[in-house]
Amino acid sequence: MWQKCRSMFRYLSMDKELLALENNMAKFCRYVSLDDVDYCFPRLLVNQNLNQNLGLVTADSEGCLQLCLLEVANGLRNPVAMVHANDGTHRFFIAEQVGLVWTYLPDRSRLEKPFLNISEAVLTSPWEGDERGFLGIVFHPKFKFNGKVYVYYSVEVHFEERIRISEFRISPDDMNTLDHSSERIILEVEEPASNHNGGELLFGYDGYLYIFTGDGGMAGDPFGTFGNAQNKSTLLGKVLRINVDNNDRGPLYRIPPDNPFVSDPKARPEVYAYGVRNMWRCSFDRGEPYTKEGKGRLFCGDVGQNKFEEVDIIEKGKNYGWRAREGFSCYDKKLCTNSSLGELYFMSTGVPSATAPNGVVYKIVDTSRRAPPGKCRVEPLSVKVKSRLIKFVPKEKLIVKTPTQRPRLRTTTKAPRRGRPTSETPRATTPDWVEQILTLLRNQNRVQVTSRTPTTKPPKSRKGGKSGERRGQRRKNKPPSTLSPPQLLSGAVRLMNRQARGRDRGRVEIYISGEWGTVCDDFWNSKAAAVVCRQLGFPYVVKATKRAEFGEGHSLRILLDDVECTGQEKNLLECTHADVGKNNCSHKEDAGVICSHEEVIN
Repeated sequence: MWQKCRSMFRYLSMDKELLALENNMAKFCRYVSLDDVDYCFPRLLVNQNLNQNLGLVTADSEGCLQLCLLEVANGLRNPVAMVHANDGTHRFFIAEQVGLVWTYLPDRSRLEKPFLNISEAVLTSPWEGDERGFLGIVFHPKFKFNGKVYVYYSVEVHFEERIRISEFRISPDDMNTLDHSSERIILEVEEPASNHNGGELLFGYDGYLYIFTGDGGMAGDPFGTFGNAQNKSTLLGKVLRINVDNNDRGPLYRIPPDNPFVSDPKARPEVYAYGVRNMWRCSFDRGEPYTKEGKGRLFCGDVGQNKFEEVDIIEKGKNYGWRAREGFSCYDKKLCTNSSLGELYFMSTGVPSATAPNGVVYKIVDTSRRAPPGKCRVEPLSVKVKSRLIKFVPKEKLIVKTPTQRPRLRTTTKAPRRGRPTSETPRATTPDWVEQILTLLRNQNRVQVTSRTPTTKPPKSRKGGKSGERRGQRRKNKPPSTLSPPQLLSGAVRLMNRQARGRDRGRVEIYISGEWGTVCDDFWNSKAAAVVCRQLGFPYVVKATKRAEFGEGHSLRILLDDVECTGQEKNLLECTHADVGKNNCSHKEDAGVICSHEEVIN
C-alpha cells in the first residue's frame, strides 16, 4: 500500500500525523498497523460505519433475513445428501440421486473419481419428481477406526421395488473411495408403490443407527385396515432403531434392549416410533454450546397429504398420527375418533430430475455474527489423493441491489436483460477514509445483475399430489418398464437389457407420440449413442451396439431407422432419420448403447 498508493493519502484523510509519515515507510506501517493482524481494514473494531448493528439479524420489508449464501459446489444431479466423516480431514461428501457420492476437499475442489458409484444398482429415472434413487448416507461414529459407511437406496429385485440399507467399508488402497465389493445388505423392505421411500439415516448419541421409512406410497396410506404407518408389524411408515456395532461376525444387526416394542409379539422389534408418512430429513440436536441443553432431541420433517406439513420431535414409542392425522388436522375421521395417538448447508436444484446437472450446494453465512479470527481457523488433516482434482469454479454471479429497491426474483427460462448498475449509497457528511477507499473500489468493480439460463429444456413435470405421489399402485410381477410413464415427452428414451430394465447399458427404446418403440442400426454409431447416454445422465459412451446385442424388442414397433446424429442433439428426434414408423430393417438389428459415468480408455 505504501509503495503504490502513498500519493493518495492526502486525498483520503485529513489526519496530519498520518500525512507527515508519507515518506517514512516504517513509521507509516507502524502507525496504521493492528494488534490483530487477521483483520483486513484499519480501525475495524472501532469504525462505526463497519460496526453498526453487529450482532443483530435484520430482515427486509418482506420478512427475509439478511444472510449470505456462499456457493460451495455445483453441476450436481439432484443432490440429496451432504455429510462429513468426522475424521479431522474436513472433507465433505455429496450424494446424487442417481447413485454417486463425490468427495470434496476443504478448498472445495472435487475428486474426479467418485467416493461411491452404485448407479447400476440404484432404481431411479429421469422423470421429474421421481422419489426413488439413492436417498441417504451416514458415516459410522467410529469411521476413523472401522471405515464403515451406511447407505439407503431404492432397488429392483425380480420386478419388485425395495428400499435397501447397506454397509460399505473404505478401500484399503484409497482413503477417498469405498470398497464396492464390501457391500453387505443390512436390511431390505418391499415398497408397494413408487413414492414415499423415506431415506434418512442417522447415528444417535446412543450409538444406534436410526432409519426413517415412508408409508409405502400412494395417497392416504391405503394398505390394510389402518394403513402401514399404524401397523407396528410392518417396517413402513416408521422410525427404526438398530445396533450395527460389532457385526463383523454373527447377525448384521441387533435390537437395542430398550426399544419400545421388543416384548410386543405383534410388533417388529426394530420399531422405535410409528405413524409417520414420509420423514425425508431429520437431525439430532447438538445442544446449547455451553450448557448442552436440548442435546439428543430428534427433529424430523414429515410430508403432509394435501394441506399440512409437520415437524416432529421424535420420542421412543410415540405415535405421530398418520394416517389418522395430517399435522394437527383430522385426515381419517374413523381413526381420529378411535385412535391411541451448528454450520448449515442446503442443497438445491433447478430441475427435480435425477439426471439433470442443475444441483448447487450453498453454505449459509450469517454476516451479523463474528468470532475472533483465531477461532475461525481450521487446520484439516492431510488427505492422500490418488484421483485427479477438479477445481471449484462458482457458477452464480453477485447480485447487487440498493437498500431501497427490493425487486422480487422470479424463475424464468429466458435469459434476462442486462441489469443496470445500482446507485451508490449516499456518502456520510463526515468523511471516513476507509469508507472512501471502499467506495473507490466499488466504483472500479461495478457488478451487474446476471443470471444463468438452463442449457437444456427440462422435461415436463408429472401431475400429482402435494408430494408428487403416484395415484396408481404398481402392479406386482410385471416389469415396470412395460408401463408407459405419464407425461413423457416425445423423444424420451430408456434402456432395456433383454426384458429387464437397463442401467447403463441396453437396447435403446424411444417414446414417440404415446408409443414406445425400438431403433434400427443402419447408421447407428457413437455419435447417436452419445445423444442417448447424455439424455440419460451419462457423460461418456463406451460402445454403440448393433445387431440386437441386448435382445430383440419384439413386443414393440420399430419407430426410427436411418438415424444420423452430430452428437450434440438433445434427443434422437432432432437427428436426421427416416419418417417415424418407416423402416427397412428388422428387430434383429435393434440398436443399443453402453454408457458410463467415467471415461473408459480402450
